Amino acid sequence: MKQTKYIFVTGGVTSSLGKGIVAASLAKLLQARGYRTTIQKFDPYINVDPGTLNPYEHGECFVTNDGAETDLDLGHYERFLNVPTSQANNVTTGRVYSSVIEKERRGEFLGKTVQVVPHITNEIKERMQLLGKSGDFDIVITEIGGTVGDIESLPYIESVRQLLWDLGENNAIVIHLTLVPYLAAAGELKTKPTQHSVKTLMESGIKADILVCRTEHELSTEIRQKLAAFCNVKTEAVIQSIDASTIYEVPNNMLAEGLDRVALKKLDLPEKSLPDLVKWNDFLHRLKNPKHTINIGLVGKYVELQDSYKSILEAFIHAGAENLAKVNVVSIHSESLTVKNVADKLKNLDGVLVAPGFGSRGIEGKIEAVRYVRENKIPFMGICLGMQMAVIEYARNVLKFENANSTEMNDNTPYPVITFMEEQKTITDKGGTMRLGGWDCEIKEGTKAYEIYGSTLINERHRHRYEFNNTYLDEFEKAGLIASGVNPETRLVEIVEIKDHPFFVAVQYHPEYKSTVANPHPLFVSFIKAAVNKKLNG
Repeated sequence: MKQTKYIFVTGGVTSSLGKGIVAASLAKLLQARGYRTTIQKFDPYINVDPGTLNPYEHGECFVTNDGAETDLDLGHYERFLNVPTSQANNVTTGRVYSSVIEKERRGEFLGKTVQVVPHITNEIKERMQLLGKSGDFDIVITEIGGTVGDIESLPYIESVRQLLWDLGENNAIVIHLTLVPYLAAAGELKTKPTQHSVKTLMESGIKADILVCRTEHELSTEIRQKLAAFCNVKTEAVIQSIDASTIYEVPNNMLAEGLDRVALKKLDLPEKSLPDLVKWNDFLHRLKNPKHTINIGLVGKYVELQDSYKSILEAFIHAGAENLAKVNVVSIHSESLTVKNVADKLKNLDGVLVAPGFGSRGIEGKIEAVRYVRENKIPFMGICLGMQMAVIEYARNVLKFENANSTEMNDNTPYPVITFMEEQKTITDKGGTMRLGGWDCEIKEGTKAYEIYGSTLINERHRHRYEFNNTYLDEFEKAGLIASGVNPETRLVEIVEIKDHPFFVAVQYHPEYKSTVANPHPLFVSFIKAAVNKKLNG
């Protein structure tokens, strides 16, 4: 079996430079050349996973098919590569230390003093090579979270240093992403921050093989040569990553810069054929040349931070391109919605999506939004909590179940139409205890859901504790809210819809997690199509 090659992506100068996008873009190019490629993310925070983090802290929590709650960068990996990720693709310091401590408690270290080196670094190295040793991949790209010099990142940087030594020449390389800022007062780009960042990396025993420089202006040949000379890299390995109008342009930008060719050369791998980006560029063409412009309201309670709903926003982009439509997302804070202002805020929209979330804050605004779009025939889609709000709204205003609610919001509601899953009632820990990952859903023929999916059995990803209360199912269906999708084993309701409406579909799962450039999610595609029709036909 051929040895798996490894690429490590580190960052310097500042956070949020886009390591995940650069890693995903390189992976896309290598995949398009015929290499089996995957990406993993190592995060330096001590949380075991992002599942208990507030979205304001770390953006959305992305969920994989196998039920792992992971960093949002894994969403970018899947959207670019169209290959599912797993628990093994995201590791945090919390998970590493938890594993090492469990081993120590079991006596696996034979009474040795447990230390960062070698015990923590060995654990990290083992996890860095897990996917590589599976035999499924030719190249594994590992993104190291944070920036070099951070105290939290030191064990990861040391582990990379050791692995570079262990794996030997041409089997592993380091790409260092930095910022080349433009000083308006001086009218020039400055290379000093990058020089310092590379120096910090070298102090940890690691030499960068490739520099990727984020910049707002073109890097001149002179600047590239200067960076090459001061940072010990070849001029061809100084790669410019200029600001792009969409993240989906970055693979083409990296191709033009030769990032994939330089990486393959350093890994002693053949270039094979030129990257096959025909489908990718077809998507880009449709994205950049829309025939329609529509306004979609995103009703949520974390709307101040765009990353809180990252996968939803990207799914809108995929579905928009599929429908040749530019989707303008209008963020609406659910706490600000009331009976008095809901018409003003929603009447000019072509569609409304009520977003997922946890807790009671802002739910009355979400319920009011659902009522307005249901009564005024505006295309509507609800996700997770959004579905639960649709059920509560229907219970209150159609079935006349006064004070109907979810037991998450009101333990004493007379009509608990949404309630705790039975197996959740004894759980006290919050982390990793929800209905997570891929679950089957059986779809009834003759429904909107069947029309959308074209199948009677699908599998979608979940992340929630509360469920539709089947005690009330018959009453809902008699009143016109149909459960068009249920789990075949548990009979838990997965999809609800209304027939006499242009588009009213709400789902308990998270379809946004499975939308990719190559496969825009059919639910989003249908929703955007309905919104375009509303725009065209009034």
